[in-house]
Amino acid sequence: MFNFTGKAVIVTGAAGTLAGEVARHFAAAGASIALVDINQDLLGSVLSGLDTASSSICLQADLTDEKSVAGMVGEVMDRFGTIDVLANIAGGFTMGPRVHETDIKDWDFMLDLNAKSVFLTCRAVIPHMLTPSGGKIVNIAARVANEGKGRMAPYSVSKSAVARLTESLAAEYRNDNININCIMPGTIDTPANRRDIPDADYSKWVAPAALAEVILVLASDAARAIHGASVPVFGLT
Repeated sequence: MFNFTGKAVIVTGAAGTLAGEVARHFAAAGASIALVDINQDLLGSVLSGLDTASSSICLQADLTDEKSVAGMVGEVMDRFGTIDVLANIAGGFTMGPRVHETDIKDWDFMLDLNAKSVFLTCRAVIPHMLTPSGGKIVNIAARVANEGKGRMAPYSVSKSAVARLTESLAAEYRNDNININCIMPGTIDTPANRRDIPDADYSKWVAPAALAEVILVLASDAARAIHGASVPVFGLT
């Protein structure tokens, strides 16, 4: 269905359930993958499961640190000589107390993990996409980016920032042959979510494989006319 032969793809948060699935889909489509995560110890098992493991690499990076991100991007360029796709999957969720009880460190943690990381990776990668071949960037927002929920203020604000950043980036670089879009998942069917919500109907949640397919569409030439979209992927919830 997809052909990414000869393409170099960065997948951030690659040790996670969704990002690992995204990496496997890209590899099955022929891409070379840079698996990026702050926990490099967990990346080996992901790498071993890729169809193109021999042409893919594992890189440790703190995506909230400017120098760490710059070093990671430099290593990708040294290895592959190009960056065709950036799949910004890294991020996280924590339920919180009400806003008046929210500690500033918890606010900063969500904003850094979900929004600052996207800003830093896009800022570092885009200069390498300012070529005739351009590139594709897919970010991960969330359903709550458009509608805040109680006890989720830091998370909701951080994901809203991703959506607005995606729109701004798309407006700035659409004429440079760079497509920048994001998806807004509902509840993803991951082991962690099943542990946290044991009585839910998992069949209504979004499967990681289904999300990966949407990401590959946005990273493919089929999405060449799409700029700044926030694509809802809610499953049946």
